[in-house]
Order: sequence, then C-alpha cells, then structure tokens
Amino acid sequence: MKIELGAQNCLYPMPTTHVGATVEGRPNFLTIAHVGIMDLGSVSLGMAKAHYTNAGIKESGTFSINLPSTEMVQETDYCGLVSGRRVDKAELFSVFYGNLKTAPMINECPINMECKLKKVVDFPKHDIFIGEIVATYAEEAVLTDGVVDYSKVQPFFFTMPDKGYWNLGERFAQAWSVGKALAKK
Repeated sequence: MKIELGAQNCLYPMPTTHVGATVEGRPNFLTIAHVGIMDLGSVSLGMAKAHYTNAGIKESGTFSINLPSTEMVQETDYCGLVSGRRVDKAELFSVFYGNLKTAPMINECPINMECKLKKVVDFPKHDIFIGEIVATYAEEAVLTDGVVDYSKVQPFFFTMPDKGYWNLGERFAQAWSVGKALAKK
C-alpha cells in the first residue's frame, strides 16, 4: 500500500561534494549535495543565496566540484557546518588550480571538475549555477583502464530528510544492456 508523503523531493541520495570558488581573493569550499548533470558537459549547483561561496562564483565566473572519498567525511561535513566568512576552510586541504586559474580544487579529493559559469537561475531562496566543465582531474589510483572506477573513488552520498551519509554499494547490472532480455520476448 502506498502512503502519501506530501510534496517531498525524493531524488536522493545525491553525491556529497565540495564546491570551490575564490571569494575575496582566497579559496573557499562549501559542502553541497544538490548537484546535477545538465548534459554530458554541463553541471548545475543548487545553492542557498546566503552561502558565502555564491559571491565568489558570480565574481570570477568559475567554480570547481570536488568529489571527496569516504575517508574525508569529517572534513567534508565540517565544511558544511561553518562559513567561509569566519573560517578559512582551505587550510584543511592542499589546494591546486587548473586551466582557469581561478577555480580552487582540493588535491585530497580523488576527482575534481573545473567549471566555467554559463548561467545563474534566480530562485527565491537559491541560486542555481549552471557551469560548463572545462577540465576534469582524477587521481591515477582511482582509474581502471583509463576510466574512473567508483569502487576506488569511494564517494559518499547525502539523503534527506534523515540527513544521512551513505557509501556506494556494489555494481549489480550493466546499463543499456540488462533490459535487452525483455526486448527478445
């Protein structure tokens, strides 16, 4: 039997990420899970207008998305609890810059995406940033035959309304293949 839950967004779990931006001349990182794929070369970020990082993205026109591993859960959660207005969160990490020179990235994160801001969609309480991926960086140790192996990355995911972090389970089927058995019937 189905139970109505009201107008809840149940598109969870979402990958937990660090969004990097240069704010007031220094690198800053914000933990968010509201990231999305717009197309294969574009991403979106849903960020509350109150976040310190928003001003840096708007000013520089660049940002990064850094995918932490489960080993980084404490630092990642901390970056979501404190504001860059009061705390230099970049001190927790080894910061590097790529092609754009203005989107700080976290060396300890196994995957980093450097993005150029394409559009800001103004929602009442959130800025939706749409960015073009300019470059992606990966630790060699998380690649298998030149492709990102998420079992090696060990990303973690955020869920609402329980506010939980979850790790990645095992791969159980091949996309664009497992359904072919139904086509034969």
